[in-house]
Amino acid sequence: MAQLSTNTTPIFQTAANESRFVKVTLIGIALSFLFLFLVLPLIAIFYRAFEQGLAVYFASISEPDALSAIKLTFLVVLITVPLNTLFGIAAAWAIGKFQFRGKNLLTTFIDLPFSVSPVIAGLIFVLLFSSHGVFGPWLLDRGIQIIFSIPGIVLATMFVTVPFVARELIPVMQAQGTAQEEASLTLGASGWKTLWHVTLPNVKWALLYGVILCNARAIGEFGAVSVVSGHIRGLTNTMPLHIEILYNEYQFTAAFAVASLMSLLAIFTLIVKNIIEWKSTTVRRGS
Repeated sequence: MAQLSTNTTPIFQTAANESRFVKVTLIGIALSFLFLFLVLPLIAIFYRAFEQGLAVYFASISEPDALSAIKLTFLVVLITVPLNTLFGIAAAWAIGKFQFRGKNLLTTFIDLPFSVSPVIAGLIFVLLFSSHGVFGPWLLDRGIQIIFSIPGIVLATMFVTVPFVARELIPVMQAQGTAQEEASLTLGASGWKTLWHVTLPNVKWALLYGVILCNARAIGEFGAVSVVSGHIRGLTNTMPLHIEILYNEYQFTAAFAVASLMSLLAIFTLIVKNIIEWKSTTVRRGS
C-alpha cells in the first residue's frame, strides 16, 4: 500500500499541473478574445469620436438629426420596455404557476423572435401594414399610418424584445413552485394581492435582469427597425439607423460620436446587469 501511495503521488501532481496549465491557457484565450473583439473596438470608437476635439464631438451629437434619433430611440424604449415587462410577467405567471392547454405552444411563441431574423420580422410588418399590405389600406383610409412611422418602429422593436423578460422569469417561477401562492389564497388574499405581495417580490431580481436585457436590445435594434422605418431623416431614424447613414455619407467622426453614446449606454447596462446578478446571488446565499 505504501508503494502504491508513492507511485500515485506524482500522477496526481502531474494532473494538477496539467489542470492549472489548461486553466491558464483557457483564461488567456478568453481574455485575448475579449480584448480583440470588445476592448479594441470600444477604444477605436471613442478614439474616432474624439479625434477632432470636444467641440466637433458635441456638435455631432447635438445637431438636429442626431437629437431626433436620440429622442426617438428613448421614446421607443419607454414604450416597448414597459409593455414587454407587463407581457413577460403575465406570460411567466401563467406558464410558471398554472397548467393549461396550449402551454407548450405559448412557450414556443415566446421563443419565436430568437429564431426569426429581425429583417424577416420587419418584412412581415411591411406585408401587413404597408399601403399595399393586408391591413394597410384600411388603416390609411382612417388616417392611421404604421409603416414608415413611429408605430411601426415600436411594433418591430416589441417583436424582437418580447422574450427577454418572460424568459428570465419563467424558470424562476417554475423553480419556486406554487406553495406560497396557495397559502396566500387559502388565507383569503385575492389573485392580484397574491401577485403583488407574494409572487413579484420573490422574482424581483430576475425581473430587473430581464428588463435590463430588454432595454439593451431595444436601444440597439437595427434589422427590424431598418425595414419598417423608411430611413426618414429627422423623423424615423433611431440611433443605429442614424449611425449607418452618417457612416455611408463618410461623416465618420459624427458616426462614431453617436456610436460612443450607444457604447456608454451599453457599458452602463452592463454595470447595472452585473450589480443585479451580484445582488441576486447574495440574496440567494442569504436565504
